[in-house]
Amino acid sequence: MSIKNDMVVQFKYTLRDEQGEVLETNKDLDPIAYLHGHNNMMPGVEDSIEGKEVGASFSVTLAPETTYGVRNEDSTQRVSVKHLQGAKKWKAGMRALIDTDQGKRQVTIIKMGKFMATVDVNHPLAGRELTFDIEIIEARDATDEEVAHGHAHGKGGHHH
Repeated sequence: MSIKNDMVVQFKYTLRDEQGEVLETNKDLDPIAYLHGHNNMMPGVEDSIEGKEVGASFSVTLAPETTYGVRNEDSTQRVSVKHLQGAKKWKAGMRALIDTDQGKRQVTIIKMGKFMATVDVNHPLAGRELTFDIEIIEARDATDEEVAHGHAHGKGGHHH
């Protein structure tokens, strides 16, 4: 069965940087599940999976524009220290989570003050060419409910 729109796809991956160093993997964990063709996955990853068969294993190197985006050097903000999540003491170079209108966002601290911090809101992997080693574990036609909701349900997907 070839992967196409309106299918729930489960896959495992290993993400590598430009030097081949592993940045993250779910190799020994449950696969990720997403609804193909509904903007639930990075465009470059989704495009590379399109048309593949269950059981396929492959590597793809993707430009920043199709993964975490191009770095915007002007993407800094000042935020109250009380909004930084993830540590008790902060210093430049550390990563923190902040709540936004679109959910939690990872930021990098540029400068710390007593009450305010200057943070870089670019994703830490923005601007980098990344390689994904992908193994397609399972695929099935999405249910009408999944298509209506715009995401996969069940294991590895969204839980209501």
